[in-house]
Amino acid sequence: MFYNDHTPPHLHAAYAEHELIIGINPINVLQGSAPARVRSMVLEWAALHQQELADDWDRCRNAQAPQPIAPLE
Repeated sequence: MFYNDHTPPHLHAAYAEHELIIGINPINVLQGSAPARVRSMVLEWAALHQQELADDWDRCRNAQAPQPIAPLE
């Protein structure tokens, strides 16, 4: 996430030369591409942490540091 980023609420996920922009509500790919396995893992992680991501989006929009979110295990 980036401070003061454009709406809709989203996150950026980078893998090698690939980047995905993932919407938070609903969880979906807004833009970009990545290998199917990577895309699946990012979407799974985002779904598991949807509320935390929404909270962090609000923090970033208010110039506050986001809280850490646990990685996918």
